Amino acid sequence: MEPLVSVDRLIGIYDADGGLLGEVRYGLGKVFGDRHCSLCDLTHRGLKRRAEWIALVERLGVPVELLHRNEMDDTLRLVAGAALPCILVSRDAHLELLLGPADLAECGTDLSELERRIHGALRAT
Repeated sequence: MEPLVSVDRLIGIYDADGGLLGEVRYGLGKVFGDRHCSLCDLTHRGLKRRAEWIALVERLGVPVELLHRNEMDDTLRLVAGAALPCILVSRDAHLELLLGPADLAECGTDLSELERRIHGALRAT
């Protein structure tokens, strides 16, 4: 697929906190079945970033920033709201929600589906 020429950057926001304590909480929650983040499933396998994710970012041809919910600034928090995990798009210094939790969950771990959804959502806006 073609690079995203009208996009300044994409911002993925995990439905998990960053930092050592946040990572431990998420890991334990995932083991015990009371925590889940669809964006984590797409970008990581265990503790490592998936090679397929890195390849997808290269194909997209725009910067992709990944943040945890406790790393959002006020502007990101305002745009994302409670829709976590999500992917936001920045165009001409304007932020908007591109893919929400249901979109990401429907991808499972299929990065080809995520790529199709990113391109489709950008065409629709």
